[in-house]
Amino acid sequence: MEKQLIDDYLAQDHAADIRKAAETLHGVIKPTPPIRSDFYSEEYDCEVFIKPEHLQTTGSFKIRGAYNKIANLPEAELARGVIAASAGNHAQGVAYSAKARGTNASIVMPNITPLLKVDATKSYGAEVILHGDVYDESYSFAIDMAQRQNLVFVHPFDDYDIVCGQGTIGLELLDEIEDIDEILVPIGGGGLIGGIALAVKALKPEIKIIGVVPEGATSMKISLEEGRINRLAAVKTAAEGVAVRQPGDLTFAIAQKYVDGVVTVSEKDIMENVLLTLEKHKFVAETAGVIPLAGLKKRAKPGRRIVCLMSGGNIDTVTISSIINQGMISRGRIMCFSVELPDRPGQLVKVATLLADNGANVIELEHNQFKAIDRYSNKVLLEVTVETNGHGHIKQVLDALEDSGFGVTRIY
Repeated sequence: MEKQLIDDYLAQDHAADIRKAAETLHGVIKPTPPIRSDFYSEEYDCEVFIKPEHLQTTGSFKIRGAYNKIANLPEAELARGVIAASAGNHAQGVAYSAKARGTNASIVMPNITPLLKVDATKSYGAEVILHGDVYDESYSFAIDMAQRQNLVFVHPFDDYDIVCGQGTIGLELLDEIEDIDEILVPIGGGGLIGGIALAVKALKPEIKIIGVVPEGATSMKISLEEGRINRLAAVKTAAEGVAVRQPGDLTFAIAQKYVDGVVTVSEKDIMENVLLTLEKHKFVAETAGVIPLAGLKKRAKPGRRIVCLMSGGNIDTVTISSIINQGMISRGRIMCFSVELPDRPGQLVKVATLLADNGANVIELEHNQFKAIDRYSNKVLLEVTVETNGHGHIKQVLDALEDSGFGVTRIY
């Protein structure tokens, strides 16, 4: 995007433009009133609110920007049809919006896109084209297809109408919650945090806007630190919704001017918070959606009033099953260990009794007479997976086993 155009957008009346976007979206999007999280508030000794955009139409905030963009297209462009590249949430937002506005949509998705997201996009009437192994390849193909077929390309984040659509979340938050200190927002390409920052800083500039990124997808963070757009050689995170190698020209400029900081979170923290939001709030959130909650470790201080933007909930059952297991391991809720037992009667009962006495619930047990570290030792290898109640409980169980003379190896 040319610098003059970026400067023109930065000089706009952002509050007015985002209010106009809110009018456009009226009756299209669902209300997503924030909830106060008793669990996170107690955990971090501050007031934590969750803005549940995972409950939004199409399952994420992306509908806001996509609909605002397509609704603002001139009739001649609308008649040409639209095209987008996306691995999921933007795809569904564009497909839904195109159908609502009476135009055709083509969506290019990577070959590895989960079938759930492909089917969801098709259900809104879009043509889905699977191309490329990563998003960048899908993006290039979509740009080329747009030129060849005279289609309107709808960018997932680097577009002023998209940014203003996402910014309606900021307007809502100012109406819904008083005396906000900080808003934590996940960052991929920067459209969401850019829109929220434009809205909030125009009306309540004292509120801090903090971006949160996974350790394996830090393109915006590095770009802001270096003062120029940085392109990562690769991204590595389970949070595919923010797995962007390079921020947009416009969104980077907005972030430079209005975002107050960016913090990183680990994959472990992301997995934990998928589990915690499911258990504590009965929310099914995607990995990118819980990143702001993971960011509380870096930003929470006593007395602060913090809003965490839960951006989406489009996650397939196989992925969520795997993430829940990893989250339970991370929280000390599941533990697996092995122990070599003398090959004589009564040893298995002894271990089972110790586990029961220490409140560990056996989930899985493998007692294999033909499996041992030393095949000539006349010992049997026992592997046990137990349900536990935190890392302190795990230590109690392991100490009890070792105090009874068992040599224990923790597997996870």
